[in-house]
Amino acid sequence: MSFVKFYKEDQQVPLEMHKVRVVQKLFLPTVEERVQRLKEAGNNTFLLQNKDVFMDMLTDSGVNAMSDNQVAASMQADDSYAGSETYNRLVKALKTVFKTEYFLPAHQGRACENIIAEAFVKPGDVVPMNFHFTTTKTHITRKGGRVEELVIEEGLDPNLIYPFKGNFDIPRLKKLIEEVGAEHIPFVRIEAGTNLIGGQPLSMENMIEVANVCREHGIMSVLDASLLQDNLYFIKTREEAAKDMSIMEITHKIADAIDLIYFSSRKLGFSRGGGIVSNNEDLILKMKQYIPLYEGFLTYGGMEVRAMEAMAVGLLETMDFEIINQGPLFIEYLVKELDEYGVPMVKPAGGLGAHINASEFLPNIPHEQYPAGALAAALYIAGGVRGMERGSISEQRNPDGTENYAELELLRLACPRRVFTLSQLKYCADRVKWLYDNRDLIGGLKWVEEPEVLRFFFGRLEAIGDWQDKLAAKFREDFGESL
Repeated sequence: MSFVKFYKEDQQVPLEMHKVRVVQKLFLPTVEERVQRLKEAGNNTFLLQNKDVFMDMLTDSGVNAMSDNQVAASMQADDSYAGSETYNRLVKALKTVFKTEYFLPAHQGRACENIIAEAFVKPGDVVPMNFHFTTTKTHITRKGGRVEELVIEEGLDPNLIYPFKGNFDIPRLKKLIEEVGAEHIPFVRIEAGTNLIGGQPLSMENMIEVANVCREHGIMSVLDASLLQDNLYFIKTREEAAKDMSIMEITHKIADAIDLIYFSSRKLGFSRGGGIVSNNEDLILKMKQYIPLYEGFLTYGGMEVRAMEAMAVGLLETMDFEIINQGPLFIEYLVKELDEYGVPMVKPAGGLGAHINASEFLPNIPHEQYPAGALAAALYIAGGVRGMERGSISEQRNPDGTENYAELELLRLACPRRVFTLSQLKYCADRVKWLYDNRDLIGGLKWVEEPEVLRFFFGRLEAIGDWQDKLAAKFREDFGESL
């Protein structure tokens, strides 16, 4: 990997190995307008209109900048319903990256989760995973199964510096298999880059060890590779056994051990769509029937062909270290800036985005008033920055209706790849610092419209008291006419 040293060492910053050729104009509403837009959106950043957002750090899903080669490739798309050359080019790229023989296309990652759950999960089943993702858990519980989270203890300590906080707790996995029986475990899911605990990675060694345990007990191993590119970066830079391996070699070693891999190319490959790959024909045949039923024909699976062409190129570009390092380096820079300001961050910096520990940021706001959601609302007021709540709002209630409080209350500031400049990251850090210095003004939230399923997407909340207006007034006092 390349490293460019700055002559003035105090000016050392991540150096982008790309140039920007297309730009999009941004707008920043006034702080009073931001308060109004937030109230109209029910204090749910998902319901904000993008025209009212200055920095969209909600997610890196489907909003990464594509390369010039991806855009060029999309122009050669073959939109034949069957027998498409676009499909053939995508299959070839997947074989190169994962060395897999079979591919089932789907319109995105959660569609893959639906197919896998339909094919393999039955009532009473238990699905172990290092940590759940929102839609993954819902698909499994919808089929009558339950999720067991087996991330190592270090993964739930935001302040602990540990290289692979997303690792499976192998002894707990073996114990669970013994307790419930392998026949009641349809698969073990490995999430490469744990979304809900700060984008923390797993080691290559740990993934392979989980796959070996599964093989010993006749259980299918499943890898969610949606965040694999960041995880590959961390393996290359943090794991001794991988330091002399290429990104392609690391990917092949992991893929060789796993029975089934699925991914969202809204993340992996910087395009749109998703898919399931495997070398096990029997597993593919069990899922194949559901693709035409839920997604589309077997050569497109709900994807638009231009996106498939972009995906094929993007997957191959993911094997280039200079392509995948920009995201983690920018995230590390933002985490470092905020940590130096005293803001409580999840450390070390993971993938996907910078994660603020809302419980420490707002210690006086109890779980039942949703501190991570309140912090997301406050940051939009402070800077027009749209982050994503990754805490109790992102959980689903228990069957008896009681609240299921999250292990961690986090505000995620996603860093879409090749989208933001360093000056914009410094602006974000500055507004978070101002908010931290005025955190005593921030209050909680309460539900006014709460959907039963995936409530964080379209539920609505309201502020408890008038804290948002007071926060805006303090902003105007400190910043004057500045936006």
